[in-house]
Amino acid sequence: MIPPPHAADFLANHGWGGAAIVPLAGDASFRRYFRITDGARSAVLMDAPPPHEDPQPFLDVARWLSAKGFAAPTIHAADAAAGLVLLEDFGDARLREAIDTDRQAEAAYYEPAVDLLVELARHPAGALAPYDTAVLLREAALFVDWYCPAVGLRVDMHGWDAAWRAVLGHALTAEPVTVLRDYHAENLMLIGADRRLGLLDFQDALAGHPAYDLVSLLQDARRDVDPSLEEAMLARYRAATGVGDDFLAAYHVLGAQRNAKIVGIFTRLWKRDGKPRYPALCPRVWAYLERDLSQPVLAPVAAWFDANVPPEMRGDPHLLSA
Repeated sequence: MIPPPHAADFLANHGWGGAAIVPLAGDASFRRYFRITDGARSAVLMDAPPPHEDPQPFLDVARWLSAKGFAAPTIHAADAAAGLVLLEDFGDARLREAIDTDRQAEAAYYEPAVDLLVELARHPAGALAPYDTAVLLREAALFVDWYCPAVGLRVDMHGWDAAWRAVLGHALTAEPVTVLRDYHAENLMLIGADRRLGLLDFQDALAGHPAYDLVSLLQDARRDVDPSLEEAMLARYRAATGVGDDFLAAYHVLGAQRNAKIVGIFTRLWKRDGKPRYPALCPRVWAYLERDLSQPVLAPVAAWFDANVPPEMRGDPHLLSA
C-alpha cells in the first residue's frame, strides 16, 4: 500500500501539499484508498490505476447521487487520466461494525438502509448502461467458468445458459432504476451526528431492477443475515413501495444470479488473483443461493444444479479442490 509516485504532485496541485498519506484500504479490484490528513482536515485519495481501472464512472455516479440528495462523497479533485480522485472523508464508522457491536439493534440499522433503496427507486435511472439479459448471463457464467473447474466438475454449459434464459425475464423491468450493485453493510458509512448513510463503491452502477440492491443488502456475502431479518426487511420495502409478487420473483431470481456470480468471483479472486481469504466466504453465499433456488420461480436453474453440482460439492472451493 504505497501511494503512486504522482500522488504527491496531484495533492500539491489541489492544496494538499505536504499532507500525510496513510493507507486506508484496498478491495477486490485494483483500486486502493489512502487517508490524507493535514492538521484538522482530512480527505480520501482513491488510486484507480489505468488501464485496470477507470474512475470516470465513479465520478459520474457520485455526482448523480449527490444531485438527487443521496450522500455520496463530495469530489474535491480528480484526474481521471491518472486514476486519482480526492474524496470527502466519511470517517471510519461503517454499518458492518456498528451492527456487529450491537446485534440487538440489527433491524434498526437495516431499516434506514432499506428506506434509502425505497427512495432510490423513486428516481428514474441515471445515464447508465442497461442491466439486461446479456449482462446477467455474462455474470452468471462466472460460476461455471471459475467455480466448477476449480472443484473438478464437468458441467452442462448449454443447459446452464438455457436454465437462466428461462427465468431472467422476471428480473427485467420496463422502468429501470439506478442499481449500485454492491450495496451492503461494508459499503455503507454512518456519517455526521445524525448517522446518515453514506454511499461507497458504486462505480459499477447500471440501470436495472430495484430488487438487485435489496438482494445485495439482505443476502450479504460478507456477513450472515438471518432469514427472519431478510423477511422483515423485504416486508418493509414492499409496504413502502406497494410492489407485488412479481417483485418477489425478481428478488429471488436476482438473488440466485448474484450469488452464483459471487461464488465464481470469489473463486477467481483466489485462483487468478492470489487472494486466499475469499473461498472461505463461499459457504455463506451457497446458503443464500440454495435459499433462492428453493423458490418455484427458480425451478429450471435448481434442476440444473441438482443435475450438475452434488450437494457435497457446494462450499469452499479451496477445501473442495484439495
